[in-house]
Amino acid sequence: MKVLIAAGGTAGHINPALAIAGALKKADPTAEIHFAGRKEGMEYRLVTQAGYPFHHIEITGFQRKLSLNNIRRNIITLWNLALSGPTAKKMMKEIQPDLVIGCGGYVSGPVVRCAAKQGIKTALHEQNAFPGVTNKLLAPDVDIVFAAVPAAVEKLGAPEKTIVVGNPVRPEVFAQAKNRDAIRAELGAGDRTIILSFGGSLGARRVNEVVADLCAWEQKNAKPVLHLHATGQYGVELFQDLEKEKGFAPGESLVVKEYINNMPELLAAADLVISRAGALTLAELEAVGRAAVLIPSPNVAENHQYYNALELQKAGAAVVIEEKDLTGEKLVQTVSDMLAQPGKLAEMGQNARKLSVDDSLDRIADALLKLVKTP
Repeated sequence: MKVLIAAGGTAGHINPALAIAGALKKADPTAEIHFAGRKEGMEYRLVTQAGYPFHHIEITGFQRKLSLNNIRRNIITLWNLALSGPTAKKMMKEIQPDLVIGCGGYVSGPVVRCAAKQGIKTALHEQNAFPGVTNKLLAPDVDIVFAAVPAAVEKLGAPEKTIVVGNPVRPEVFAQAKNRDAIRAELGAGDRTIILSFGGSLGARRVNEVVADLCAWEQKNAKPVLHLHATGQYGVELFQDLEKEKGFAPGESLVVKEYINNMPELLAAADLVISRAGALTLAELEAVGRAAVLIPSPNVAENHQYYNALELQKAGAAVVIEEKDLTGEKLVQTVSDMLAQPGKLAEMGQNARKLSVDDSLDRIADALLKLVKTP
C-alpha cells in the first residue's frame, strides 16, 4: 500500500499527519508512506526527522487585507496556484499512491483535489471545531472525512461521509498520566495545587503578562500552589522584567522555563492548565482529564481556537477568556474562584476526560485500511 499525506503550515496540521502515518505503518508494516508539503514550511523539518520521503509543492495563501505588499504576495499566490496542478499530477505519476490524505494547510488543496479527480482513494482529517477553508472546499470530493468534534460535521458540508474520530494524541500522554503520583513526588508538590501555564513554543506576550500578575498574587498571598510556567522563546526577557516589576521570583513555589520538553509528564502532574486553545493541546487536556483556563489566540484563521475552546467550556471542563477581555485581574479572579471551591478542579478534569477519544488513531487507521480495500 502506497500512501501520500499532504499537510503543512503549523504543527497543528503536521503532528496529526505524522501520528496517522505511524498508525498506518503499525497496522501495515509494508506500507510505503510519502509526504507532500513546502520545503520552506515547518513540515519539511518534522517529516524528514521522522524519516519519511518528502515531495515539495509550492503553494501559499491569499492575504485578505489589502496593501501593496499583499497585492504582490497574492500575485505570487495565483502563480503558485496555476503551477500546483501540474506539480500534483507529476507527484501522482511518480508515487502512484493507493490513498491520499489531507490533514490541513494550503498544500492539501491541490494534492487531494488532483488525487480525487484521478479516482485515487482520498480522505481528510479536520482538527478544529471550525473547519479551515481548504478542507471545506475538498470535503464534497473525497471518499471519507474525519472530524475531531461533532461541531465540525455540518460545517464541513459532507455529513453523510464524515466520521467523528477526535484528534490523535501521542501515546506517551496516556502512558505518563498513569504516573501522576510519582511525577508529583519528583516535583516536590506535596498536596499543593499544581498550575501549569504556557503560551506556545514562541511565547505569547499577553499570556506572559497576565500569568505574571497571577504569580505575584500567589506569592503575595502565600497560596498553596506550585506554579510551572513556560515563557516561550520571545518571552524570556519580558518575564524577567515582569518579575522585577511585580515583585515575585522563581523559587519554592514557582518554576520558570523557556520551553517545556516534558509536556506529557507535566500534564500528568498538573491540576489546572492555563494555555492557548490549539486543537492538539485540547486533545491532550482531554486525554489526561485536566481543568483549564483557555485563552484562544486571536491571530488564527477563522478564530478557530475560540470555537475549539467553547466545546470544553460547554462541557464544564474549562473557562474561556478571550484576549480582548483578558486582564491580570480577570485571570487572578478566575483562578481564585476555582481554588476556593473544594473539588472544583477535579470535577472539571472529569468533564474534560469524558470528551477524550482515546482510540482516535485506531479508528482512523481502521477506516483508511477499509477504504483502500474497497473496490
